Amino acid sequence: MSMLDSPVASILTLGCKLNLADSSSLSKELSNVGYHVINTLSEADAYVVNTCSVTHVAAQKSRRLIRSVRRLAPNALVTVTGCYPATAHSEVLDSLGADFVTGTGDKSHSELVSFLQTNRPLRKVTELKDEIFRQTRSFIKAQEGCNDVCAFCIIPRTRGRERSRSEFLVVEDVNNAIANDSKEVVITGTQLGAWGRDITPSRSPDQLIAAILEHTDIPRIRFSSLQPQDITPEMLALWHDPRLVPHFHLALQAGNDATLERMRRRYNTADFRDAVSRIRAVIPEVAITTDVIAGFPGESHEDFDESLAFCEEMSFSRIHAFPYSPRERTSAFKMSDDVSHPVRKDRMQKLLELGKRSNKKFRETSKGQTRSVLWEECRDIQGQSFYRGLSDTYVPVYMQLGTDGEDLQNRITPVALGDLFKDGVLAKPLKGKIGSEGDLQKERVYMHD
Repeated sequence: MSMLDSPVASILTLGCKLNLADSSSLSKELSNVGYHVINTLSEADAYVVNTCSVTHVAAQKSRRLIRSVRRLAPNALVTVTGCYPATAHSEVLDSLGADFVTGTGDKSHSELVSFLQTNRPLRKVTELKDEIFRQTRSFIKAQEGCNDVCAFCIIPRTRGRERSRSEFLVVEDVNNAIANDSKEVVITGTQLGAWGRDITPSRSPDQLIAAILEHTDIPRIRFSSLQPQDITPEMLALWHDPRLVPHFHLALQAGNDATLERMRRRYNTADFRDAVSRIRAVIPEVAITTDVIAGFPGESHEDFDESLAFCEEMSFSRIHAFPYSPRERTSAFKMSDDVSHPVRKDRMQKLLELGKRSNKKFRETSKGQTRSVLWEECRDIQGQSFYRGLSDTYVPVYMQLGTDGEDLQNRITPVALGDLFKDGVLAKPLKGKIGSEGDLQKERVYMHD
């Protein structure tokens, strides 16, 4: 079957980086069975809606997207995967009009691909505008599932128990990403710090990172996300390699010990503070991002004030804050000391305002630094053309196109960071020209305890 005859499948993804990794894997599998795969809400012969249900808002977005696709393409095949089907009532799922519904994991994905292969429609899409399934950064799943069962979290119900993928499979995926011209991989999982615990003999995340460094030539590796107990000396010792970006995502959830205990997290604020200190001692320029829940049941005004102060102390480069969302089949769902919706919203707003101040401060301190940037797209801003990319420290970087019009798309170059601009910073090429990727392979100067 030629590409002109291949039916078009659109994969639409909601939720976390793990879902992005799943969508990338599904794209490859669907291509192998004769589909032309895109990842935009465009005309297609079949759709895969990869859903999320981590909060009630995410579940609502999943339902809305499924219904929208069904209305927009009444004659197309509509399939649903991801976390939402495991949390939705069967009558609600039936009302969405999908042709096939499954959950998460390799078995579910194989069933979805088999359904689309067996029921492959004839090509009806007439114009594609050169669309393909495109990810400048490739998301690689290393692990799935979680054994921790935090009080607020539905994910163990939707993703199951911890299952690690072998180093061989992860390395193979990274090398496939390189073959597809990816310059950065994001290694992800439900509980990434648990990688290797279920392997016999047991393995640890630093061994996975070491394998990727040894057996691949990927220019940039981002490891997301971790918890304080995952930050070991063995892991931090690997960051002498400049391919490991100076960015850690440490999920906080609350900056108050009483709240953390009710959440059934496996650390307290002292543990978190210690992990941050150890990271910054080894990688002074590091960006540390986090997640925080506002208004968890039982969170008093004093608890929240303490949590807010702790977030300010940590000087995060970015804070993802969201209000507590009750999820059925979690222990927090049965807690009686609920925080009212207006209070949750007010606390979330305060966290977001702190996040904006912290982010601005981090971007201001980056002025004058030389950083590597992966250029992702060209944008027209106020009548001028700018390239936009991400620095190794996860800061959006903008650089105005020069008169030579050199193509930077999907390239990594070193730049000098300047003034704040939009949601990021402005940059200039070093010495008035674009540097080579080889210029970036320089040892960082580290400070050790």
